[in-house]
Amino acid sequence: MKLRMTTFALFALLTATLFAQAGAATSNAAAPAGPAPTKIGVINIQGAIVSTNQGKRDFDVLTKKFEPKRSELAQLNEEVEKLKKDLQDKQDKLSDDEKNSRARIIEKKAKDLQRQLEDAQNDFNQQSNEVAANIGNKMLDIIDKYARQNGIAMVVDVSNQQTSQVLWAHESINITPEIVTAYNTASGVEAPPPSAPGAAKPAAKPAAKPASTTPAAPKKP
Repeated sequence: MKLRMTTFALFALLTATLFAQAGAATSNAAAPAGPAPTKIGVINIQGAIVSTNQGKRDFDVLTKKFEPKRSELAQLNEEVEKLKKDLQDKQDKLSDDEKNSRARIIEKKAKDLQRQLEDAQNDFNQQSNEVAANIGNKMLDIIDKYARQNGIAMVVDVSNQQTSQVLWAHESINITPEIVTAYNTASGVEAPPPSAPGAAKPAAKPAAKPASTTPAAPKKP
């Protein structure tokens, strides 16, 4: 298991919830006068959320917040791997009691590392969803206003390929860039400063792969 500070895998349920709310709001709204609109728009709601100035800012802050924990977990993993290697290298010189004692220490540390990994991942997931929900709920109002102003009868989310039934859509009906622009204008959040040339873009980094909870078996003499 790797501790990946990622956001896209977290949005499937969130997206469904947001659009369920949007559907309820639309059904309760009074029908507009005049001919019914017939246009269809598609949006990548996940991509739109993280592409807004607020999304870039808030997810970057969240990633940096968890960076110390990621480094701590990487160090713990390195410690476990060193203990395993040391046991493997010296097992021919150790008594059975010493081998078993070291194996128990390794197993305990590996289990603790795995627990901390899972706790950190769950914490990050929860806070990521909170950030996304905050932006997504406000974005629904932007989508509603844009659709009404542009005669769009239906907006389809295509961000989750596993649940979306849309196999293909012309780029001309993709409203994602327009929604991002409209959201940035409404939020008033300025675009983050560009990265320096050659500098690595801020991105979530995976922690090192946790050590196995089972120590290496001693070699037979």
